[in-house]
Amino acid sequence: MNFIEGLQQVGLTIDNVQLLEQFQRYRQELLTWNARFNLTAITDPEEVLTKHFLDSLSLLTVYDRPSARLLDIGAGAGFPGLPLKIVRPQWQVLLLEATGKKVTFMQHVIDMLELKGVSAEHGRAEERAHTAEYRNAFDVVTARAVASMPILLEYAAPFCRVGGRIILPKKGDFAEELAQGKRAASQMGVAFKADVRVELPGLADDRHLLVWEQRTLCPAQFPRSGSVMAKKPLGAIGFK
Repeated sequence: MNFIEGLQQVGLTIDNVQLLEQFQRYRQELLTWNARFNLTAITDPEEVLTKHFLDSLSLLTVYDRPSARLLDIGAGAGFPGLPLKIVRPQWQVLLLEATGKKVTFMQHVIDMLELKGVSAEHGRAEERAHTAEYRNAFDVVTARAVASMPILLEYAAPFCRVGGRIILPKKGDFAEELAQGKRAASQMGVAFKADVRVELPGLADDRHLLVWEQRTLCPAQFPRSGSVMAKKPLGAIGFK
């Protein structure tokens, strides 16, 4: 079974019955709620295990500390933040999502699994990033959302502490996008660290984890509004 093999490859023991039961309950609730609220396009039970849960846990191959404060921007139905919280219960996790029904679902899963030290909050990253509570406050920031690299970095960098990591999952041919991301990163105190290919069972479809380090504090003007980001993307050739 791909999921069990994948758990072993990221260093998780499969004799943890409670852990496996939590994932089974999470999957069941996701599929049940999805019939009403369209939370995910993935509806095959086995694919939920690999393309949602195992894909989320792949982040442990590039970042795995005894304790961490994690921010998941645009968490959707909880990926990757909730699977990471399940296997790393000592982590403090914030799931930030702009769609109310998805926040409601995530909170339902948190309550059902009795998870502590994790919260699902309704809000937009470009607004929350300008609040003192969240600015430069996280050890690791991730965003699984479908957006260009410069935009994802602009969302993430203001939340990340100096010395922290930004981890952005990507698929396919992203060479040009990565080059633009590197140009944008320099404006936000961020440096590119690594491009790590995901090689876990059931995920052999050219998935990568792009790892960045927050070297200096992100300048106060970032992030800009979503509309400005779209019109004037950082790192675009010819844009200053």
